[in-house]
Amino acid sequence: MKVYQTNEIRNIALIGGAKSGKTTLAEAMLFEGGVISRRGSVEDKNTVSDYRPIELERQNSVSATILYTLSDNKKINIIDTPGFDDFCGEVISALRVVDTAIMMVNGQNGVEVGTEITWRYATRANTPVMFVMNHLDQENANFDETLRQMKAQFGKNVTLMQYPVNAGSGFNTIIDLLKMKQYKFASGGGKPEISDIPAGEKDKAEEMYAALMEELASKDEALMEVFFDTGALTEEQMLQALKTGLINRTIFPVLCTCAKQDMGVGRLLEFITGSVPAPNEMPGIKTKEGKLLNCKSSDPASAFIFKTSIEQHLGEISYFKVYAGEITEAMDMVNPIRQSKERLSQLFVINGKNREKVEKMVAGDIGATIKLKNSFTNNTLNSLKNPDDVIEPITFPDPKFRTAVRAKSNTDDEKINIVLHELAKMDPTLIMGYSRELKQMILQGQGELHLNLAKWHVEVLEKIPMEFYAPRIPYRETITKSAKSMYRHKKQSGGSGQFGEVHMSIQPYKEGMADQTEFPIRGRDVVELDWGGRLQMNNCIVGGAIDARFLPAIMKGLMEKMEEGPLTGSYARDIVVNVYDGKMHPVDSNEISFKLAGRNAFREAFKNAGPKIMEPIYDVEVIVPEDKMGEVMTDLQGRRAVIMGMDSEGNYQKIMAKVPLAELNRYSTALSSITSGRATYNMKFAEYSQVPGDIQDKLLKAYEDQEKEEE
Repeated sequence: MKVYQTNEIRNIALIGGAKSGKTTLAEAMLFEGGVISRRGSVEDKNTVSDYRPIELERQNSVSATILYTLSDNKKINIIDTPGFDDFCGEVISALRVVDTAIMMVNGQNGVEVGTEITWRYATRANTPVMFVMNHLDQENANFDETLRQMKAQFGKNVTLMQYPVNAGSGFNTIIDLLKMKQYKFASGGGKPEISDIPAGEKDKAEEMYAALMEELASKDEALMEVFFDTGALTEEQMLQALKTGLINRTIFPVLCTCAKQDMGVGRLLEFITGSVPAPNEMPGIKTKEGKLLNCKSSDPASAFIFKTSIEQHLGEISYFKVYAGEITEAMDMVNPIRQSKERLSQLFVINGKNREKVEKMVAGDIGATIKLKNSFTNNTLNSLKNPDDVIEPITFPDPKFRTAVRAKSNTDDEKINIVLHELAKMDPTLIMGYSRELKQMILQGQGELHLNLAKWHVEVLEKIPMEFYAPRIPYRETITKSAKSMYRHKKQSGGSGQFGEVHMSIQPYKEGMADQTEFPIRGRDVVELDWGGRLQMNNCIVGGAIDARFLPAIMKGLMEKMEEGPLTGSYARDIVVNVYDGKMHPVDSNEISFKLAGRNAFREAFKNAGPKIMEPIYDVEVIVPEDKMGEVMTDLQGRRAVIMGMDSEGNYQKIMAKVPLAELNRYSTALSSITSGRATYNMKFAEYSQVPGDIQDKLLKAYEDQEKEEE
């Protein structure tokens, strides 16, 4: 393959809801560009894009696929993204590296949930968007109603470039307003017959053409003056206005296709090469240091890894975009995040599972390499001339759904852990880890479907039976008042025995609190706990009742009980311990004796100090259609939520609430059910707060029952 220069490259992502035709359109684009000689179909399971076993089984995309096609001596890089929000990480990473998103809209279903959700991601990424209305050959296709919905949902900048003459089961004709030509397709699509607009459509087309010209002129002051002076714009001026409007997100063009019949696809490719901005026409990307990379091939090389996957027979593949300079095969590069060097042993351009070796890629291009030693998604690779540049990483959403996982056979737990960690390396929105606190393997992701597909991978491809079960809640234990206790540990079993006696008082720790005055403080040991909060032990011993060498042992005993709190076995936090008296034995006292004495004295004092269980509270933001506000609010209040406020976000309402984590189990599934999938949410840890008394009683009883079962 020839080396395409920056101005000869176009980068697009196909986004939109499931079943809107993204994969079918990608297939038709590859066919029209001559990259493949025969079009596959999703139903026949032979498309270039959906080639993974799970995608063949489900007949929809679950991972972004990198492709390319050719048109007008230009290379068009295509990223075909999934339509389900559970796989939003694939959409978000694609939007980072493309220069325009093509939003697929199903002409018979109108604006769907997936359309609305992916629009929000494109808006947040500030990515130019063009719409392609697809499925116009379906019996229930309604172009006018779908266009009305698009304008209502996405604003007046939705701008018509084409319209169908006969949408529905007989669809075969498009009027192109930019060219002012009619495109008529034979059965089976392909190359159209291009002709002047017939008399029956001419008045309508001319009226729409005039409106389009005025709309384009309004986006540029210089063009507006030309329009006022001459009453018209040239095609070249209109195309330039289109490109400017796309870049500034002030125009969202609408084109028409029937991807399955290959109708309108060739004209779409022409539009992409003529009106979609090249990488060097887009605003530059910033590094963490504020430097701007403007996609110039003359600058020192920088590439950004936006996706990692593992492919059979090849191993780990790293997909990247070249943001500056040129990269060549066998080039040595620096990863400033990992402080390591990498050699790009091979470079590939990608079409699904098909790879073609190339020797060089320039700024703006998208490609792949294999077997990097220590570089992953969100890492930057630089030439030796600019080793310290770090491109701003992609921000992926926090997890929304969590479950505990285990193998059905205990001997397979380690295998499952390894496989899920490998999956998480490929998908940054999938988080796997063992919680020492909960004593569970916890898998987190964007929804139930997201985690179920991870389970499918483990069970079907790796042949390891596994199960999901309810994750425990990371409660915290603390106290609300002061209490005293003493404990004597005494053990005699022949030879030297064990003896240690500890007297202590405990009190709640609060930031900025004054020291207690009942006992003199002779020393202080403070531990900022890994799980949050503080343990402070004050040495208040007078007269050498306990030798100083035993104080670390007492602290060790305290820490052991803080790690397994007296109420429910959860971490304890925010406690001040004053060790003020005790006794030693000249022969039998040792470290183990004082560790046990300190631990048990703490446990007794804790139970008399107004103990409370604290639960994690999350800040939750729900983006919901206005007509579903009442139902969503009612559901949140049933989850002990405290509504903090409401705001609008486009045509949606945003509910902000604080919700206990214990009440958010399977919330993504419930919210989808309530709103027919039209709402989305995010959640972030906020604070710990005391649980209500009735819930604390239930937790205490459950822990007591569990301990009895284990005895």
